[in-house]
Amino acid sequence: MSQNEFDSYRPPQPMRRKRRPEATKYDGARKRGQNRMGEVSMVEDVQFTSYYGRQIVKAPPWEYPIGVYLFLGGVAGSSGLIALAAEATGRDTLRRNARVGSIAALGIGTVSLIADLGRPERFLNMMRTFKPTSPMNLGTWIISAYGVNAGVTFANEFDRMTGEKLPLGPLRKVARFMEKPASWGQAATGAPLAVYTAVLLGDSALPAWNGGKFSLPFLFASSASLAASGTAMLSTPLDEIGPVQRLALAGVAGDMLSLRAMKKEMHPLEAEPLEIGDGGKKMHIAEKLLIAGAVTGIFAKKHRAIAIASGACLAAASAFTRFGILDAGFQSARDPKYTVIPQKERLERRRKHGIVDDSIVTGPEAD
Repeated sequence: MSQNEFDSYRPPQPMRRKRRPEATKYDGARKRGQNRMGEVSMVEDVQFTSYYGRQIVKAPPWEYPIGVYLFLGGVAGSSGLIALAAEATGRDTLRRNARVGSIAALGIGTVSLIADLGRPERFLNMMRTFKPTSPMNLGTWIISAYGVNAGVTFANEFDRMTGEKLPLGPLRKVARFMEKPASWGQAATGAPLAVYTAVLLGDSALPAWNGGKFSLPFLFASSASLAASGTAMLSTPLDEIGPVQRLALAGVAGDMLSLRAMKKEMHPLEAEPLEIGDGGKKMHIAEKLLIAGAVTGIFAKKHRAIAIASGACLAAASAFTRFGILDAGFQSARDPKYTVIPQKERLERRRKHGIVDDSIVTGPEAD
């Protein structure tokens, strides 16, 4: 074979094996065997992973400031309800602490939310429209409405704490007149503020969030009551913590029942991130803190130190629950099995019940 001068630079080429003339493309299939109908199997059984090893669903680009917002949003929302109950029962210190705690939690939580968004104008852009079908858009309006009412009630409390020495002039009468409607408005928007984030998470495609979307709002509601009552117990005297003590114990029961209901609602694989990994670790810590807070909460009125310990455990349990749910969602997005296997099993159950007309992959089996 003739060679030119450039062939000397080519690396040595391995010897190629000649193909046997008698070999055909069906030989491998015959070796693998035939199916029961006598048809040749052209491919081997494969185990599904994902397309080029990529995620099937994409997790939102959220970081830990969102977890802070999820927790503080629950504190703020439930604190508005506690403040109204304290006002109705004449517990002035509890009312003041709940109002101050709500505005502080809302302020820090909103800063955390905007910090994660990266650009503050994104928050304002959400208010250009009103779209009730969008949990994120609706949440922006809820935050704004709650903030206005909480600002009015806090202004009145701050004026009282300073001995009415602020130079408000005639505005003081206006502030006192608006205090009662603002208190009711704060309570009315507090409950949606505490749970709308659960609707937002459940509306996503992440299996650990979407799989429990019907029970997740109840879990967030009970978790918010734990957070708000726990923080109130930290700063309220013993003779006024009765309502928050009862709210805390009710929140413990609600938290346990709603979490159990959510896991029962979910496919076992969808619930797995709540048991293992970073999300599972946080959920297990939250469970231990919840039990400790409940036990000490029963005796919270006995001693101030017990009340503080109970409040700290309950607030921490709420925080770990929110961060655990957040991490579980991200974990379920990273592994394709959490998306594919539950979907396949649900589709198979629908096929067995004769539901084959609402999906392109649930056609009737071939005869």
